[in-house]
Amino acid sequence: MRLAFMGTPDFAVPSLAELIASGHEIVAVYSQPPRPKGRGQKLTPSPVHAFAEAMGLPVFTPESMKAAEAIDIFKSLDLDAACVVAYGQILKPEVLEAPRLGCFNLHGSLLPRWRGAAPIQRAIMAGDRQTGAQIMRMSEGLDEGAIILSEVMDIHADDTAASLTERMAHLGAALWPRALAAIERGGFTETEQAGEATYAKKITPAEARIDWTRSAAEVDAHIRGLSPFPGAWFEVEADGEPVRIKGLMSALAEGDGTPGQVLDEALTVACGTGAVRLGRVQRPGKAAQSADEMLRGFPVPAGTILVGLQSEGSSFSTRRDPQV
Repeated sequence: MRLAFMGTPDFAVPSLAELIASGHEIVAVYSQPPRPKGRGQKLTPSPVHAFAEAMGLPVFTPESMKAAEAIDIFKSLDLDAACVVAYGQILKPEVLEAPRLGCFNLHGSLLPRWRGAAPIQRAIMAGDRQTGAQIMRMSEGLDEGAIILSEVMDIHADDTAASLTERMAHLGAALWPRALAAIERGGFTETEQAGEATYAKKITPAEARIDWTRSAAEVDAHIRGLSPFPGAWFEVEADGEPVRIKGLMSALAEGDGTPGQVLDEALTVACGTGAVRLGRVQRPGKAAQSADEMLRGFPVPAGTILVGLQSEGSSFSTRRDPQV
């Protein structure tokens, strides 16, 4: 089949690799334009862009697929189908209807649950036990198209957004050859989505702040769902100034106390009910490290209280509990 592939992040690279290995003709790869990155703010191609160039594939990086010129170029490709994985742009009807068989998208949830930008993070943060990868026919609505192929996967108790994304990227990539073979021969059933839709909105930095008044299970899920990016965060006072620290890995732990209270010298923190132990953290301008390593150079003594979102409008601060 003559295909266009449209994707941008690391998550999409295994899908492109699978399509190449399957023998399809990839006549064009679309990705977001290179963006400034690093201290030097050097323009850097996306992971999909870089991989496609390494494979000798033509790459298109329009600022907007809504532009008439971009749409005309896409139409001129004479495509059988387009495969879309986390491309990052809305496609107009003219684009969706241009390939002979249509445009198809790999989505990282069991639709209609978690339509939108951050389905993997939201599933972990919500405490879901299962999720999945689905290939669907694209429509004008946000992730509202009919489902063609699905694969269910468990969310492990120690999964982070990074680990689940990695597993799902490869699981989803393996769906493409089966889905395209069925699409090409017309031997598939399109199943309309059923049930109540939920939406996986983009994570904001403010939302990533840890609320220690929630249960330990909820705090743990919040931390793991935001690891490594953008990173759930809390603040500790050092030299009279608040220092924002990201919690990148956690586990449920024994203990109780005032929500936000550090219970021991291993960065176990009390929650609304139960406690979590922070296993991996990151300070501003520093590389991620184990909590033990950070505490050797940046102590957070037992008894420190990390005050969370206990009331509307409250802000983070730290103090020592005089009774500890």
